[in-house]
Amino acid sequence: MKAVVSVERLGQGPMPTDSPFLFAVHHLDTYPAGDAKMAPAASLRGHNMGADFGHADGWSMYHGEEVPGFPKHPHRGFETVTIARRGYVDHTDSLGNGGRFGGGDLQWMTAGAGISHAEMFPLLDQAKPNVLDLFQIWLNLPKKNKMAPPTFKMMWAETIPRASPAAGVQLALYVGAFAGVEPPPAPPAHSYAAGPESAVVVLTVDLAPGTSWSLPAAAAAAASLHRSLYLHA
Repeated sequence: MKAVVSVERLGQGPMPTDSPFLFAVHHLDTYPAGDAKMAPAASLRGHNMGADFGHADGWSMYHGEEVPGFPKHPHRGFETVTIARRGYVDHTDSLGNGGRFGGGDLQWMTAGAGISHAEMFPLLDQAKPNVLDLFQIWLNLPKKNKMAPPTFKMMWAETIPRASPAAGVQLALYVGAFAGVEPPPAPPAHSYAAGPESAVVVLTVDLAPGTSWSLPAAAAAAASLHRSLYLHA
């Protein structure tokens, strides 16, 4: 088995990926306290409203004009996997779905034939800063599923398997099989990750200061494996 591993230091912009991972990004924004409209209770001076990615003051409005985030926009032919470690995301879409997730929840949205949705970051706390810590990856759908009916699946924080394989190591497994950890809920049926031959594994590992840990070898039957490890402090 041939394994190819790339290691990158996490930044605010898109990160290098390997097909079929089309896109990967980490949002870490220390938003100020919110107002009654869940918008920043602070000056927006220095922010490029409508396309604010400059991280002025330690946070961005992105495409939001009042509440930060990404107003209605389309996806087709791929899927998004969103892990909201801290903070919250308000989701609405063209299927009529709507809801709020965060605090370790995962949303897996298979766009398939097409869906429009919005991802907004409500600033719920009016007394202290609102921290958003969010990972998102985009997965290309296999040809046979490109035009599958759009759907999404929520994986709530309490259903996501967690383990401590060594002292000072905390692991959360969102997709796939890993080192004997209890399997997480299955991804959507039309997902690229649904087939065992894809060997997709998505996990986060938190290390205490001064801790080291070796990732165990993968047990997948794929002819070759590509793994990306993103580091942030």
